[in-house]
Amino acid sequence: MLAKRVVVCLDVDGGRVVKGTRFRDLRDVGDPAALAERYEAEAADEVVFLDISASVQGRATTLDVVSRTARRLFIPLTVGGGIGSRKDVGRALRAGADKVALNTGAVRRPDLITRAAEHYGAQCVVVSIDADRDPAMPSGYRVFTHGGRRPTELDAVEWAARCAGLGAGEILVTAIHSDGARHGFDLDLTRRVADAVTVPVIASGGAGEPAHFVHALTAGRADAALAAGVFHDGVLQVADVKAAIDAAALPVRPAGLPFRSTEA
Repeated sequence: MLAKRVVVCLDVDGGRVVKGTRFRDLRDVGDPAALAERYEAEAADEVVFLDISASVQGRATTLDVVSRTARRLFIPLTVGGGIGSRKDVGRALRAGADKVALNTGAVRRPDLITRAAEHYGAQCVVVSIDADRDPAMPSGYRVFTHGGRRPTELDAVEWAARCAGLGAGEILVTAIHSDGARHGFDLDLTRRVADAVTVPVIASGGAGEPAHFVHALTAGRADAALAAGVFHDGVLQVADVKAAIDAAALPVRPAGLPFRSTEA
């Protein structure tokens, strides 16, 4: 079994990391590059950088901030927000991203998933799905775009399965209704998506304590669990989360094992 991953998310707006609740009431929490370096030192397995206003404002990702962040990291960096073409994918990768997250761009042009996977490799193509509860949808969850602001006609689980079939190497699924609430991940949503695809799934939205990560990786059947505010605010430490995962007998990279080489 592959090691389970603890992922820290940096929601970036105007070059600064922000956090809110259910994608609203945003507050400034720091500099992206400094925070990314801090989380690497704390043994996060990956960092996800999401330019949350890019799609809403109809612009590209702020690649200068991405580049500055990437230069200070040795762990994998996923970049998303405002990526709507294969050229945008290439620009993000050249700026230092290891993976690129497609959300609004993939909904608008599903062939972008295939084109990016064929040109750059499926391993660097992540489809990010923002979902909210909706009993009118077959799975009970509807896909939203533009930073969780615009509803689509897509069922979240069906869309996840389609994205995997189009070439996505990973699915990042965020429960809008749980985001920032710290009551736990939406295990039903995560499990439904994980059962519908054969690629890794990252659970996002709702972490409040170490046990929530364990639940996402077991009952939710996720391969990784992502959080933001609880780490930014110091409510949780990455080491404590990893200790809980290890105590649950799940494989995880130890908090004391650095990515950086200590050799001269």
